[in-house]
Amino acid sequence: MSSFAQQIRPYVERELSQARQRETQGDHAAAFVHLERAHILGQASTREHLRTHVRMLLWGVRQRKSREVAGQALRIVGAATKTAFGLVPEGNTGGANISAFKRLPIPDDLARLIAAARLRD
Repeated sequence: MSSFAQQIRPYVERELSQARQRETQGDHAAAFVHLERAHILGQASTREHLRTHVRMLLWGVRQRKSREVAGQALRIVGAATKTAFGLVPEGNTGGANISAFKRLPIPDDLARLIAAARLRD
């Protein structure tokens, strides 16, 4: 595992944990926001990128969102084959509700975490 992946993993895990908590509480929309935040944080690491897309796919299955499931299936293939080459649109939230090729601004709090993880890389 790369140093960046090791440094960013706790922050990705925190977002995934919050997503689980929100979903358990029945707040499915808030759960997905945390999945999106995890995606932004981990998209430069193949492992974290894939892990987040799998979690998004499972969320889609539980919510019976066929568009999300189909979108995540495609994104899993893309994450597995493109991330290592840096072919990811920075800031993209990872959901099927947005183009998989669209770059987005990174929220300030996440940008600080990503920058710190890269410094320690």
